[in-house]
Amino acid sequence: MKTLIKVDHLRLGYDHQEVINDLSFDINQGDFITVLGQNGAGKSTLIKGLLGLIKPMKGQITYYLNEREIGYMPQETKVDRHFPASVYEIVLSGALNRVGYRPFFNSKEKKLAVECLKTLHIENLKNNSFGELSGGQRQKVLLARALCATRECLVLDEPSNNLDYDSKEEFYTVLKELHQKGLTIIMITHDLASHEVIGNKILHLDKNNYRMEEVK
Repeated sequence: MKTLIKVDHLRLGYDHQEVINDLSFDINQGDFITVLGQNGAGKSTLIKGLLGLIKPMKGQITYYLNEREIGYMPQETKVDRHFPASVYEIVLSGALNRVGYRPFFNSKEKKLAVECLKTLHIENLKNNSFGELSGGQRQKVLLARALCATRECLVLDEPSNNLDYDSKEEFYTVLKELHQKGLTIIMITHDLASHEVIGNKILHLDKNNYRMEEVK
């Protein structure tokens, strides 16, 4: 099984204050890892580390894929709902990592954005304003944007925040379908109990007490 990301004796934190201490695990191709932990356990810090937004204090993260092509879906609350952009424009912005020094998106990237909309069954929302959408629809749009950045690995930060029960169930169904198609997913949440987890592995974060558990 191909390893995509290897975390080895990792220590992460801010201003010399450790938040994560001596964490080791592998993210393999085809994994769906749900990261569980209470507030303050280091979930957001781990995301920043995986995305290269903060540097390890000790240990290392080794990438066996292009780290610029890791799709990232932030918490919905961090996105301005009133940003004057259409659904299509937001999804297309996920392909920015493919543009390089070109001033415009090319036809291949535009086609990819449409494909991502179709994958999540929201092509009918293509021309709608992002701010007009329901919470569940917004989450699908943000997921489609993340898909535009990658066909290999997704990192999701509390994706079910602010969703009602039905929207949450529908969103998790979409994630299961993407995983079945071969996408590797790392999902940070405090929303699920261990027995409700979707995916094949659970990474428990609990104040320096870390363990990876296979889901049976």
